Amino acid sequence: QVQLAESGGGLVQPGGSLRLSCVASGDTFRGYIVGWFRQAPGKEREFVGEVWRAGAITHYADSVKGRATISRDNVQKTVILQMNRLKPEDTAVYYCAASHVGGNRAGAYEYWGQGTQVTVSS
Repeated sequence: QVQLAESGGGLVQPGGSLRLSCVASGDTFRGYIVGWFRQAPGKEREFVGEVWRAGAITHYADSVKGRATISRDNVQKTVILQMNRLKPEDTAVYYCAASHVGGNRAGAYEYWGQGTQVTVSS
């Protein structure tokens, strides 16, 4: 019932910033918690952060805490992941996903976008 599409990835230097967008379609978007995950080649998908339904509550993985900010606009049906002070270890494909329960486990999320590549390199 929800389709998601990420954009905004690219190549940035260490210390730089990126703003990733997740655009949703569907009438039930407001009822979903939206999470961001990332996956590097050969690695398991890992949790980045989540934003709850009204946008007032967020949680972040320790690896990005203080550098990442997630926000949402339920009228425009968009979720933003702003990442600052990027590090080479942030290099991965970034996905947004929708869940009725949320949390840091990928299996809890029902709908996924196609992903957008983030590469942090000098």
